[in-house]
Amino acid sequence: MNFKKSLGVVTLSFGLALSGSAVFAANQCAAGKTLKDGVLTIATSNPAYFPWVMDNAPASGNGFESAVAYAVATKMGFDKAHVEWTAASFDQSIQPGAKNFDFNLQQFSITPERQKVVDFSVPYYSAAMAVLTRKPVVEKGATPTLASLKALIWGADAGTTALPVLTGLINPSTKPLLYNDNNDVVAAMKANQIDAALFDLPTALYLSAVVLDDGVVLGQFPAARSTNTDQFGLLMEKGNPIKACVDDALNAMKADGSLAALEAKWLEQTTGVPVIK
Repeated sequence: MNFKKSLGVVTLSFGLALSGSAVFAANQCAAGKTLKDGVLTIATSNPAYFPWVMDNAPASGNGFESAVAYAVATKMGFDKAHVEWTAASFDQSIQPGAKNFDFNLQQFSITPERQKVVDFSVPYYSAAMAVLTRKPVVEKGATPTLASLKALIWGADAGTTALPVLTGLINPSTKPLLYNDNNDVVAAMKANQIDAALFDLPTALYLSAVVLDDGVVLGQFPAARSTNTDQFGLLMEKGNPIKACVDDALNAMKADGSLAALEAKWLEQTTGVPVIK
């Protein structure tokens, strides 16, 4: 018998056994805990928006949250054929009571108030602070660099964490103009009173696409450089036993770098919002 060939077969068989054991262990974690036996039911909003879900098609796996959902499912031992999607509104989902999903992801911030009535996974995303401005400001030369940002005229809601982040990260040359709320900040931008403002990335993307006709998200700061950032979690029914399996999957994705890779692909490369370093 060819010893090398035999050794290769043994090694391959051993590797397959280990791989199969990992999937088996993941399936064992979720066994009997999902709404439907052998199926993972995931919810999101309808419609679901860019860049969280592309083309309102979560089953495609395209978009940050869609991709995260399938990656979590895979870590839990569910292939794509055993994942089902359903729709659930944001307000409906954060209410107490039975759910029509195993977990739901649609940018749910983890808060103590919500944790009283629903469960959350460990965070899968910490919202970066982003620079919102307008096309005329960019056309005048504004770039996603600290030197350029310091020279802009900034506005901020005096009652939010944006102000200390602004002074700490950017330290503008001109004292920021303060407003009562974020609606006033956006109105000031429309009226050419200010050049830019800081918002969390999801809000900045929404404002640039929906509220401002010529809005631009110029850049984003790494979440690690911000304070008190919103953290998003997968939402589940209170007391759902699948939470431990979901947490294990997300922690594994953090450890192997796959979660960071999905964030880079869908929230940096796809949106075209560069990271300000």
